Amino acid sequence: MNYTLLGFVLLYLVGTMAIGVWAGSKIKTTTDFSLAGRSLPLVMVVTTTFATWFGAETIMGIPAKFVQGGLNAIVEDPFGAGMCLVIVGMFFAAKLYKLNLMTIGDFYRQRYGKGIEIFCSVAIILSYLGWVAAQVTALGLVFSVITGGAISFEWGMTIGLVLVLIYVVVGGLLAVAWTDFIQMIVLVVGLLVIAVFSANLAGGADKVIAYTTSQDLYRFWPEPTFTQIMFFFAAAITMMIGSIPQQDIFQRVMSAKSADVAKKGAMIGGFSYILFAFVPMFIVCAAVVVMGNNALELAKNDYQKLLPTFVMTHMPLFMQILFFGALLSAIKSTSSATLLAPSTSFVENILKNIRPGMTDKEQLKATRVTIVVFAALVLAYAMAMRGTPIYDLVSGAYQVTLVGAFVPLVMGIYWKKATTQGAMCSVGLGIFTWILFMPQVMGWGEKFPGQLAGFLMAWAGMFAGSLLPQWFQDRKEAMA
Repeated sequence: MNYTLLGFVLLYLVGTMAIGVWAGSKIKTTTDFSLAGRSLPLVMVVTTTFATWFGAETIMGIPAKFVQGGLNAIVEDPFGAGMCLVIVGMFFAAKLYKLNLMTIGDFYRQRYGKGIEIFCSVAIILSYLGWVAAQVTALGLVFSVITGGAISFEWGMTIGLVLVLIYVVVGGLLAVAWTDFIQMIVLVVGLLVIAVFSANLAGGADKVIAYTTSQDLYRFWPEPTFTQIMFFFAAAITMMIGSIPQQDIFQRVMSAKSADVAKKGAMIGGFSYILFAFVPMFIVCAAVVVMGNNALELAKNDYQKLLPTFVMTHMPLFMQILFFGALLSAIKSTSSATLLAPSTSFVENILKNIRPGMTDKEQLKATRVTIVVFAALVLAYAMAMRGTPIYDLVSGAYQVTLVGAFVPLVMGIYWKKATTQGAMCSVGLGIFTWILFMPQVMGWGEKFPGQLAGFLMAWAGMFAGSLLPQWFQDRKEAMA
């Protein structure tokens, strides 16, 4: 066990936790806790948006997918994920900010009523299980690697989650924003330094680029067949569109000090994410050049250990400290945001419907209790799903919101004829079709992507449910 490395890791975790607790001393109301008092400047909106997206899968999942399948294999993330933030900034941020809502579920209630509010909120909350579980899994991996297995995977997940949980429960979004700001500095500096060192180990950046070129890793577009094109398109829209009706993005939009800051922050954060995601990809390609077939075997069989193994076996202590500092920054920034978001949605859009008339103090307490309960559920889910790749845990999380929540959101904003019946048909048809395509049900997803089928049926449901009742009414009046 490397006690020096472990000491630095624990010091960093405790230090960021202390900053979060300090930020929590400024929390007075539920709005302060959930939306940072709607006061964040542009630089903090950018860093907290970027930080939410830049998680464990960006450092360990995406690069391994890249060395195996090239750009074509990672269209979902980072390209789809980054463009999601850009689209939010262009078409949603300003409009949602002006509504002055607490959660994205509040929009569904105002536009369609309580039924759609509750149903969409449940879908959104459930979608976070996989995403947070991926970060918790990575925390377990970090502690297991740096202690040489002395701390088990399960205990590593538990310790890491508790340290994140403390400052989220105490400080809410304000604590998350401050820690994100510091963690992103550590992340960017750490990964850039490691990228330079990795290039030197590989014999120069030109050797790394030559390897990626020789393996045709820059191929982006799919084979020109119907099946390949459909699966490529489905992968692209899963996070690009499925992530839009998410509470964590909404919170960052609403935490800005103005609508203009909300718009610019999301767009800058999205473009920054896509560009910087290439840094860990470069590092992994350098690892393949240095380690050869051993790296490719790890990428194929246990890719989550590829980068940690490369750093631990080929780099000095200082680089190891930088790497795990950067990795923990990515994990903590994402896990903190994704613990807070579903808990806020549950209290605001489900609990308040069960217990109307809650005071602000009661709501704040309920949100903190919900965060702890949700964290426990995530930990249990992460342990149950152990062995599932981090990238798959994240990508699968957004399919439910793609088929069940996006169409009512965009049509509720941009189409005046959208009705509650249309939203009900959209949600029902979208999710029902998606379930039919699952391998455990009809298994049609092997020939056509289930999330794309559900997405198309959600559109059909919205138009049919909104227009057909009025058409039948007009016909009835005309025949009378």
